[in-house]
Amino acid sequence: MPDRKLVIVEDDEAFARTLKRSFERRGYAVLTADSPEALDTLLAEHRPGFAVVDLKLGQASGLACVKTLHAHDPAMLIVVLTGYASIATAVEAIKLGASHYLAKPSNTDDIEAAFRKTRGDIDAPISDRQTSIKTLEWERIHEVLAETGFNISETARRLGMHRRTLARKLEKQQVK
Repeated sequence: MPDRKLVIVEDDEAFARTLKRSFERRGYAVLTADSPEALDTLLAEHRPGFAVVDLKLGQASGLACVKTLHAHDPAMLIVVLTGYASIATAVEAIKLGASHYLAKPSNTDDIEAAFRKTRGDIDAPISDRQTSIKTLEWERIHEVLAETGFNISETARRLGMHRRTLARKLEKQQVK
């Protein structure tokens, strides 16, 4: 890997610090940003070759950061991390320029492996497991979340549910 300058866009300070130390031990020069605005400031002075972006940055969407990073350098390898994995957000992240999408918890080994996997794998196993109603609901919620820029109130309105009900569903872990 040529230029080992990496930017981590993560609003969880402890997680960002842990990832930063781990990547620094592997020889990366690591920069961090905790918001889209902080990322813009950082990109004005730096040109990283790699990026790790959290999908949900407080009230902001990491998808905006993916778009910014890809526009800054289309060759940059961008990995999106999320605790809110869904097909809709994975597709959007890839369309916007991410090279990979990983569900949390993911570690430095997983992320580095994702940086190396820049091409699709036609031999990837296809599951014959049926999709459950809960999984379909989870994916629809996240599709609408992505459409609304992760605005909880607007998402709840579009889904026809109370905001607190949606918040409770988002706090639960996905049922497979």
